[in-house]
Amino acid sequence: MNTNDSRKARRNRASKKRHPIRRFFKWVFLALLAVLLAGTALFAYYAKDAPAITLEKLQSGGASTIYSAEGQELTKLGSENRTYVTSDKIPGSLKNAVVSIEDRRFYQEFLGVDPIRILSAAVQNARNDTLQGGSTITQQLVKLSVFSTKASDQTLRRKAQEAWLAFKVTRDYSKDQVLEFYINKVYMSNGVYGMATAAQYYFGKSLNQLDLPQIALLAGMPQAPESYDPYKNPAKAKDRRDTVLNAMVANKKITAAQAAQAKGTAITDGLQPQSAHKNNDETDLVLDPYLKQVIDDVKAKGYNPYIDNLKIYTNVNYDIQKRLYDLANAEDGVFSNDLMQTGVAITNPNNGQVVAMLGGRKLGNVRLALNRAVTADRSNGSTMKPILDYGPAIEYLNWPTSEPVSDTAYTYPGTNIQLYDWDRQYMGQMTMRRALVQSRNVPAIRTLEKVGLSRASTFASGLGISIPSSAGLSVGIGSDVSPLQLAAAYSAFSNGGTYYKPQYINKIITADGVAHTYSTTHRQAMKASTAYMITDMLKGVFTSGTATAANIQGLYQAGKTGTTDYDSTTLANNPALNDTVRDSWMAGYTQHFSVAIWTGYDAANKRGIAGAEQNTAILFYRQIMSYLAEKQTNTDWKKPSNVVRSGSELYLRGTQPATAVTPGSSSSSSQSSRNDGSSSEDGSTHNSSSSSASSFSSGPGTESSSSSSANESQPSTDTSGGEGGQGGNSSNSSQGSSASSSSNNTGGTGGNTAPPTGNNNNNNNANNQGSSQTE
Repeated sequence: MNTNDSRKARRNRASKKRHPIRRFFKWVFLALLAVLLAGTALFAYYAKDAPAITLEKLQSGGASTIYSAEGQELTKLGSENRTYVTSDKIPGSLKNAVVSIEDRRFYQEFLGVDPIRILSAAVQNARNDTLQGGSTITQQLVKLSVFSTKASDQTLRRKAQEAWLAFKVTRDYSKDQVLEFYINKVYMSNGVYGMATAAQYYFGKSLNQLDLPQIALLAGMPQAPESYDPYKNPAKAKDRRDTVLNAMVANKKITAAQAAQAKGTAITDGLQPQSAHKNNDETDLVLDPYLKQVIDDVKAKGYNPYIDNLKIYTNVNYDIQKRLYDLANAEDGVFSNDLMQTGVAITNPNNGQVVAMLGGRKLGNVRLALNRAVTADRSNGSTMKPILDYGPAIEYLNWPTSEPVSDTAYTYPGTNIQLYDWDRQYMGQMTMRRALVQSRNVPAIRTLEKVGLSRASTFASGLGISIPSSAGLSVGIGSDVSPLQLAAAYSAFSNGGTYYKPQYINKIITADGVAHTYSTTHRQAMKASTAYMITDMLKGVFTSGTATAANIQGLYQAGKTGTTDYDSTTLANNPALNDTVRDSWMAGYTQHFSVAIWTGYDAANKRGIAGAEQNTAILFYRQIMSYLAEKQTNTDWKKPSNVVRSGSELYLRGTQPATAVTPGSSSSSSQSSRNDGSSSEDGSTHNSSSSSASSFSSGPGTESSSSSSANESQPSTDTSGGEGGQGGNSSNSSQGSSASSSSNNTGGTGGNTAPPTGNNNNNNNANNQGSSQTE
């Protein structure tokens, strides 16, 4: 081999050794190029569908618009609290503060995005599943203008579109313009938009009048407005303000000495009292309780109603909402004084939509006040009986409406606590229908005992009402619920047994034009036969029971009253509460509306509902339902095919007697002339002297007081019962052997004009919750 061939061979061997390295880098380069091209293509694919961003959108506030069920624009969240200022009116110190804390390289960015921040965010994203940080002021502006802040919307597609629009904004507008848009758009808590408006709201000053600590506070709020609200969270607000000051020092915009001096200023220095802010817009006052729930619901769905530019279509009927507000606040209304409060909920039984609600009355110019319509801290008295006692008895035990029940002396099992009604009388044997219509307590508790507290609680749970695990049998005559819960539960009786979860929002359209429609969750809570039989009995409450004052001629409606007494400890501490009740309720429904009303006093341990005030809920209900009746066709309920009527009573098909016999007559073979509260009866009542426990035949409906399904840990007596003087008796005496139905339908439920004398005297609680049920 010659020398040339030898050299060539050596070169070939060396080349072969180097080729693997070359090939490796070549493939790495090609792979990176492919990724880059694919990424560019994907970016372009996503970007082409980006929403349009206009000057109008950049300058607009982030407030969401609220619409009624009819599509009428009602209000904008915070729209009345926005003052737009141009760049030349924004002090340089505020611009420096915002840039220092939000985007230090803002003036050097020419793409609208910050690659360094993106790389930092990429590291964060590699450690978890959600997309993090990296947003410049320009990107934040884009997000506030055309996108939502919902966490699930932070997708790769959204980020690509956001970056593309940020580039377009940077190309089309100057840095000062972008900063101007941002400073005027950001949400500043309390329904306030823009930092100029915030300066007036919090300090009563223009931007040019603010000192350094005040500027730092405002500059730091947009990241988490509610958290850094100086009214709600002064400590967090101070920490955030000081963080902004530190950022300004790091960005060489102020000295350390200036920062130290500003940090020494109290966060409340120059802060206006929160009481200075009033809500004077009548529409907002009318809508306030409903808006409060809508805002919470929107947030629960992942949106921020204050900054997401949403169109929120609610289920509120504004005409009904306005009438509700006007009736409650009328100077010549049914309320005896301005201190008496109420909570009202109106739902559509056929879909669960919340039609209207009232959170209180005579509240003044208060924004997002306490909403008593959704507050579950008051016992509902006898309005619980269809839910926990008689509904389950029909559902699980197949009871007819004529089922014999006993209103005789009763002691809670395992205790020495005797249960009474308000009149401290017993009316002997009666039908379930009459016991419910006349709201007798002992039959209700005996029924619950027969059903079993566990099964009854399951039934109530199906209607959206949770019974505490510690509850005893006395929960059958009242437990803590809200008017909204009660209206939703009664809706199931109206619609044939389906429970709908209350729903405030029908549709949300986000800033990018995407519509999200919502329907309520629902479940079959009971058989249609159960719902119909309860409804049929509850019709009698208006014609011959405890709510005759709310009867509306010709209207098909069903409902129940309820009152709650004070426990003996409270009465001992405040004797002035004797002859008063703590809570008064009225719940009723048609095929189109379900209404639940609570009335009482916020300071219940200082003032009770006295005398004629106890009829307020019933009279208020009549006003409301009279108005609602004008809105829909008046229709009766259709009887299910498996329900049979025999006389005035209802039975499941196959269980009806050949001849209906009413318990409590002198002879078991004779037909009672009493109709027990149905819509066709004359309202006569049963004389307790004609029947006794000894004549109560064994068989279906027989009750035993020797066993209990719940442990009663209670005081020595329970004077619960019969509507606290609204039970349909004309006599106000607590003595006497019989109770007759009153024909006087004025001045109270069932014809009573005042509660019975001494109805609270031995009125101890028989409920683990510590409240004694009057009715």
